[in-house]
Amino acid sequence: MTVPTSTHCPYCALQCGMSLAPSQEGPASVEVSGRDFPTSRGGLCRKGWTAAELLRHPERVTEPLVRDEGGTLRTASWDEALGRIAAAVRRVQAAHGPDAVGIFGGGGLTNEKAYLLGKFARVALGTSRIDYNGRFCMSSAAAAGNRAFGIDRGLPFPLTDLDDADTVLLLGSNVAETMPPFVQHLEAARAAGGLVVVDPRRSATAQLTDDGAGSHLAPAPHTDLILLLGLAHVVVNDSLLDSRYLAERTRGLEAVILSVAPWWPERVQGATGVPADLIRATARRLAESARTGSCYILTGRGVEQHADGTDTVTAAINLALLLGLPGSARGGYGTLTGQGNGQGGREHGQKADQLPGYRKITDPAARVHLAGVWGVPEASIPGPGLPAVELLRTLGTDDGVRALLVHGANVVVSAPDASMVREGLRRLDFLAVCDFFLSETAREADVVLPVLQWAEEEGTMTNLEGRVLRRRRAVEPPPGARSELWILNRLAALLDAPSSFPTDPESVFEELRAASSGGLADYSGISYPMLDAGEEAYWPYPHGSRGTPRLFREGFAHDDGRARLVAVRASAPSWTSTPEEFQLATGRLLEHYQSGAQTRRVAALTDAQPEPRLQIHPASAARLRIEDSGWVRVTRPGSDVPEVLCRAELSTGIRPDTVFLPFHFPGLSAANQVTEARTDPISGMPEFKTTRVLVRAAAGEERP
Repeated sequence: MTVPTSTHCPYCALQCGMSLAPSQEGPASVEVSGRDFPTSRGGLCRKGWTAAELLRHPERVTEPLVRDEGGTLRTASWDEALGRIAAAVRRVQAAHGPDAVGIFGGGGLTNEKAYLLGKFARVALGTSRIDYNGRFCMSSAAAAGNRAFGIDRGLPFPLTDLDDADTVLLLGSNVAETMPPFVQHLEAARAAGGLVVVDPRRSATAQLTDDGAGSHLAPAPHTDLILLLGLAHVVVNDSLLDSRYLAERTRGLEAVILSVAPWWPERVQGATGVPADLIRATARRLAESARTGSCYILTGRGVEQHADGTDTVTAAINLALLLGLPGSARGGYGTLTGQGNGQGGREHGQKADQLPGYRKITDPAARVHLAGVWGVPEASIPGPGLPAVELLRTLGTDDGVRALLVHGANVVVSAPDASMVREGLRRLDFLAVCDFFLSETAREADVVLPVLQWAEEEGTMTNLEGRVLRRRRAVEPPPGARSELWILNRLAALLDAPSSFPTDPESVFEELRAASSGGLADYSGISYPMLDAGEEAYWPYPHGSRGTPRLFREGFAHDDGRARLVAVRASAPSWTSTPEEFQLATGRLLEHYQSGAQTRRVAALTDAQPEPRLQIHPASAARLRIEDSGWVRVTRPGSDVPEVLCRAELSTGIRPDTVFLPFHFPGLSAANQVTEARTDPISGMPEFKTTRVLVRAAAGEERP
């Protein structure tokens, strides 16, 4: 009997434990079962249970594709496909310089692939133009964490620490649908009546507060920052702060006290719609729990995906610091990483301004260290590049990116102002995409390279706790598919690149260990044998240590060991809704993931959610003569971007001034056709959660 392969789910950063066993359907098929693992405890969501169906899906790309003179993608040999890419890179860089070639990576790549992709950009291509889709996910939380704590790790504690919490403040995260096994870690807080959910929608997670389990705060769109300033005001004004902790472990208190002074509860109520009494009760509950129980503050994309997302997360961190939570035994602050390797993917070189080990690319010592590991002159390593939205804005322009290599991303669906992105891709001199399906982005490519799926490869992932995990091979891949490591190795050879580009994941990891050594995200003490032996590995894990399950117990990552309270300010919202105007928030559904390129191909998931629906309040719908399941058009006022055409879903679970649309769907239903490419000036995070839109019923002749 074959022993099942222990691995992890290919989807979100919870990285639920999974076992894969040979299926009766044949040697190339596997059956999925949940296995005991601390984050999931045997549970999987619908996506995890059906993940193996994609391994032998009939739409799988299994041979390289190249675009012929007539514009059609045809099958080709690997030599022809890679030769075309290398020739295009040489041609474009000869004419326009190194930065005319760019790379767009993904938060689902293994640590090994993310590391080698960043190295390939800087060493083989000599370009600074690399970023990844994690910029759409974690960048504001990362920027806020870095400036407050000096380090960015999603959860600086094991997820199981939440099991004993009597109060959890959850801001902008619908975990009941986005990572369902997470919910079991909230049961103690619910039993104590202490689950507090902040969300303008009455989401599945907000409903967990029913029957005395907690409270739901539903602020007006884009007022989360004001709400957090109001909670901090109560903590300061009512002398609920932890004075000793603040004196011993922080800096910046005076400025923060001044910054929250204007936001007394009644004023916050006027701006957010959250009752003043509920604001006071929430602040007092948090403070009492921080003193006598176990209190946690957690943020998610709902408060981060804004043009002021870094300041909003900073306000949440300030609140946690005022209560003495980070690094204490009485609770903490954390942010919920979204993509499967969103944490590891941003640590080792995919971000425009970072080198492996979470080093700044502008740090002379970091550059010297990496130059030594790579065996190249320090001066040859490019400087910082452009964050994702800005990078995509330059596609096909005279002084921008003229050739683009895409790995693990579907920007035609996932990027803001998606029609602009598609136009940019079509202006390029050359586009190559690595994928295992012909995604909407791959359909635009000159070359498509078929790559391995999760159960066909070895490697490591880093989950939302900063825990490094082993991904293990359970089945043989299709004969024509190749690992990105192999692809980067061959391209580097064709481009006469210096240094080495190993094809074996463990060899790449060994180099990653050396590259990260001494950095904030130090993996040097982690190895495949220790992970295979079942040892827990939370970074930073310097050589000779036992890792760091709980950060900040001894101090923060600033030179003086103190956290920084950073004063942030907000202005009262000036926007008021009109009969046809709403604030559009985008988000996810239980059945689908990211751009939907995978989940839209699973019958059980598409049968449950075959199309996007615009969630709108019945009163608003009645005013606009919109019926439940009726067709609607969604547009951006004064803009020539394409409209979104979809059905309506009437729900009292959403505010009358707000509409909600999932972003997993392409074409006329793509939500990101109308989202703006406006970004946070610090993090580069796009404004996904509050786009002003017009909504109207679609006339009969306008419907599909």
